[in-house]
Amino acid sequence: MTFADPPTDSPAHELAVDCLTAGIEASLPARAVERHCRLDGETLTIRDATYDLSAYDEVLVLGGGKGSDHLAASLEALLGEKLTDGVVVTNERAADPDRVTVLEGEHPTPGEGSIAGASAVLERAADATERTLVLAAIAGGGSALLCAPAEGLTVENLRTVTDGLLDAGASIDEINTVRRACSQIKGGGLAAAATPATVVGVLVSDVVGDDPAVIASGPTVTTKTDPEAALGVLERYGVGGDVRSWLADATPTKATDFDVNNHIVVSGRDAIDAARDVAREADYETCVLSTRIEGEASEAGRFHAAVAAEVVDSGDPLEAPAVLLSGGETTVTVSGDGDGGPNCEFALAGAVDLPPDAVLAAIDTDGGDGSTDAAGAVVDASTVTDQRAVHDVLVNNDSYGYLDNGGALLRCGATGTNVNDLRVVVIPAGRHSFAGGRS
Repeated sequence: MTFADPPTDSPAHELAVDCLTAGIEASLPARAVERHCRLDGETLTIRDATYDLSAYDEVLVLGGGKGSDHLAASLEALLGEKLTDGVVVTNERAADPDRVTVLEGEHPTPGEGSIAGASAVLERAADATERTLVLAAIAGGGSALLCAPAEGLTVENLRTVTDGLLDAGASIDEINTVRRACSQIKGGGLAAAATPATVVGVLVSDVVGDDPAVIASGPTVTTKTDPEAALGVLERYGVGGDVRSWLADATPTKATDFDVNNHIVVSGRDAIDAARDVAREADYETCVLSTRIEGEASEAGRFHAAVAAEVVDSGDPLEAPAVLLSGGETTVTVSGDGDGGPNCEFALAGAVDLPPDAVLAAIDTDGGDGSTDAAGAVVDASTVTDQRAVHDVLVNNDSYGYLDNGGALLRCGATGTNVNDLRVVVIPAGRHSFAGGRS
C-alpha cells in the first residue's frame, strides 16, 4: 500500500507517513487471516476455536462490508477446494476470488446495489442446512452495503434517514440503532436466514470497542429491535420523515438465541500497534492516547495539537522525540456546503495550534475520508497561515479544498480494509516555549 505523492518535507513527515502505511498494511484481511486462521487437515482454527470440516457437506462465505472481497479471497486461499461458494457485497471490488461471488453496493448510504447484494446473500443463506458451515465475512461499511429494508420501508427511506443522521453528526451507535430497527438482515438477520447451519462470524472491526453487534449493525449477532430507541435518535437530530412514522407503529422484537461464534480478526488496535512499532524502531518514545476517540473531528484535532504542545513545553506525558497515536471514529456536524471528511477536518483544525516542527497525520484506513477521494491529510504548523481564514473554512466544512490547495492531502484509493481512523502526531527532539494560537 502506498500513498500518491505524500508530503515528505522533513524526516517527521516521512515518519508520520511510514506509521500510517504500516497501520494499514497490518490491518489487511490477508494479514489478519494469516495471524488468526489456519487449516490442519480437516480442522479449521479461527483464533481459539476449532471447526471439524468433515462434519459439513458445504462451506460458504457470506457477508459484506468494505474489504469483504479481500476477506473472502483470503479465506478462499486458506480453504481451497474445501470452500464451496459464497456471496459478499463490497463498495469497490478489488479482489477476485474464484469461488465467491463479489457484488457491489453503495456506501455510505444504501442504494439499489445494496438491496440486490443483501438479497443475494440472504437467498444463499436460506439454502443452508444443518450440514452447512457459514463463514460470515463481515466488515465495516456493511450497514449500508447489506440493505434489506423491513416490510413497509424502501431503500429511499433508508437513504434519506442515513444522510440526515450523517450530516447531523450522529454517532455510529446511534445510526446503527436506527438501521437495526429497520432491517431484515441486521441484528442477527443473516444468522436467522442461515438456520439451521453453523454460523461463524469472521469480523473486521471498524467500531469503537469492537462490539460485534455494532460492526455492520450485527448481521450475525441477534439483538432485539427497539423502535422506541430508534425513534428517540431520529427525534434527537430532527430527521427521519417516513421512517419516524414507520417506527411509531413498529412492534419491538425479542432477540432469538442462535449459537453463533463471532471472531474479530483485525481492528483499529492492530493498526495502532503496527504504527507504534515503526515509531519505536525510529527511536521515538510513543504514547497511545486512546483507541476510542469520538466526537467532533475538529475538537479532537485541537486536543491532539494541545497534547503535542504539552510535550514540547513540559515533557508530559512523555519526552520528545515522541509520537502520539490514536484511533476511533470522529464525526462532523455539517453546517456548510464544502467538501471534506472527518480526518481532513481533524487535521486542519489541529494544524492551527501545532507546535513548530511537529507533524500531524490523520486517515481513514479504508482509503476514503467521508465522500472524498482522499484518505486524510498530513499537516504541520506551516499549513495554517491565517487562523481566521481557516475558521471560515471549517465552518463551511471545506477542509478538503483548503488542504488540496496546500498539497497536504493523502490519497491511496481503496485499501481493502476498514478499521476506522488512524492518527499520528510526530514531535521531533528539542523543547522550547510555545504559546500557540497563531493568527
